[in-house]
Amino acid sequence: MAEAELPAPNSSDPTQSQSPPGMESSPQEKQQNPAPVATTVKFSIWPPSQRTRDAVIARLIDTLSNPSVLTKRYGTVPADESASTARLIEDEAFAAANGGAAADDDGIEILQIYSKEVSKRMLDFVKSRPSSSAAPTATPADSVDLSVVASSEEAASTVESEA
Repeated sequence: MAEAELPAPNSSDPTQSQSPPGMESSPQEKQQNPAPVATTVKFSIWPPSQRTRDAVIARLIDTLSNPSVLTKRYGTVPADESASTARLIEDEAFAAANGGAAADDDGIEILQIYSKEVSKRMLDFVKSRPSSSAAPTATPADSVDLSVVASSEEAASTVESEA
């Protein structure tokens, strides 16, 4: 009995497939998959998402209505007033940032304007509030006591420098 000669696997026979069964690719599929093209990824931080804007508002409410460096100096704001004010501050700052700067590639400059506007408007608000809600100020008696302490410290430093 004669055995049939099988072609070598590296043969140039177009009917010979080197891929496993079921994984054959037709000439049409090869033409549809062009070489990968380099793509550029663009990252933009402006405009912020609604979630980010809500986080800014929440932080403003927290800063205005809870003890902070700002409230120690200017007094705390009631929660309901701080909520409405925080929304107003954020809306105005967003509008100012949108209208006040030319769009750059990634939005960094606009975001800086937005941040500065939020801070500026928050400070303007707490400074404009009546002083009755501010932290208690020193009484005249306290001022006298402080001046006595300051005078004694100056005298002590003068004595030390002469020695």
